[in-house]
Amino acid sequence: MCGFVAILGREQAAPGLLLGLQAIQHRGQDAAGIATLNGHGLHLKKGMGMIAQAVGDLEGLTGNAGIAHVRYPTAGVHATSEDAQPFFTRRMGLLLAHNGNVTNVPEVKEGLRKQGVHVMSQCDAEPILLVLAQELTARRASNHTKHDLRGAIAALFARVRGAYSVVLLMELEGERTLVAFRDPHGIRPGVWGRSEDGWVAASESVSLDVLGVEKAGDLPCGAALLFRLDREPELLEVAAPEPRPCVFERIYFARPDSRMEDGRVNRTRWRLGRQLAREWQAKGLDADVIVAVPDSSRPAAMAMAEELDIKHREGFIKNRYSGRTFIMPDQASRESALRLKLNPIREIFEGQRVLLVDDSIVRGSTMRRIVEMVRGLGPAELHVAIFSPPVREACFYGIDMPTREELVAARLQPDELADHFGADSLTYLSREGLAEVSGPDICAACFDGRYVVPVSAEERAQITANRRP
Repeated sequence: MCGFVAILGREQAAPGLLLGLQAIQHRGQDAAGIATLNGHGLHLKKGMGMIAQAVGDLEGLTGNAGIAHVRYPTAGVHATSEDAQPFFTRRMGLLLAHNGNVTNVPEVKEGLRKQGVHVMSQCDAEPILLVLAQELTARRASNHTKHDLRGAIAALFARVRGAYSVVLLMELEGERTLVAFRDPHGIRPGVWGRSEDGWVAASESVSLDVLGVEKAGDLPCGAALLFRLDREPELLEVAAPEPRPCVFERIYFARPDSRMEDGRVNRTRWRLGRQLAREWQAKGLDADVIVAVPDSSRPAAMAMAEELDIKHREGFIKNRYSGRTFIMPDQASRESALRLKLNPIREIFEGQRVLLVDDSIVRGSTMRRIVEMVRGLGPAELHVAIFSPPVREACFYGIDMPTREELVAARLQPDELADHFGADSLTYLSREGLAEVSGPDICAACFDGRYVVPVSAEERAQITANRRP
């Protein structure tokens, strides 16, 4: 999972890129980069770590157009600053960043190698960039037209499988152009808006919000939007759209104040909580207090409290500087960060029948540690409710759930998991309940194993081998 912000305007782009990028730091903590273009060429700063560490100040980042990116690695076991985005081709003058995951990287690399083009990084944004550059060159050496670009993106869709949203800066028909597109299924998100002096595209609408830009729409699936100064956006239709947006974005990754195709994420989490409340109540369970595991589960917990007429309380103090444990690079880091991240308030739990609400259970180590912490405070009962179905399958589209062996729900049933964690009960939202809220046209492969883009056994093995530990 990653996040990008792209700007094309009349003023200096770097300040807006930095501000917009900070709004989506939650999408990646591994690396970051900002690149700008002016009449003299490319200016680039990127490196490992959070935005402040990787980019530092904005000195030298001049130009009215640019792309910024935060990276959460799903490829590259030993990532370096060379894997940070954006990527640039000097010969073609293309600047590109993406969010998502390419599932057939070895095949794409081999196709490029046969044409004398070598991928130098472990990041799958580079193969996307090189394929696009190759396809553009095959159509025309320079002075590319919209027809060239449409053909190049169509060829990219045919050659590069997976899930990806892309932003690209290039010269098109003599004008600097911001190009933004998503694969035909639109699994990964993307939005755009009109600023006072130009255009902004980003992974989430919160980047637009901090820049004072109203969201104008979502990036199209299977098509490209062309943004140029003093002109309205132009749509290039490339492939028939079959939208299947990622439901895990709504459940966990996106900020609750972000707006996606199906509305504000906060509203979706609230509706999931209401549905879960009905399913939990049908089991004949009861509680004195509902406590959210911060932060993403708060809307669902409040909805459950309202639906069940049970009081909702803040039971944990969260260290705001600890980062997101799910996207940390290894299990030891996640466990250490959890001890720093959450501190329970004894009087909320002691002697109470407690219902803990969380968004999901992936590896299970975080929930087990939380239950251990709460059990130590002496609750009368401790129940756990999860406002998503059991995560039983790997994700190959940009979320680091690499193998079924790592997924605790793939090995244990809910009653067994409750015992494993030390809880009195564990209730997941049903798949039917998820469909009731989110509709059928979503990507929920991590729950049901129905992969929108087919992934062969060989590709699954390659992706797993190339994942972080």
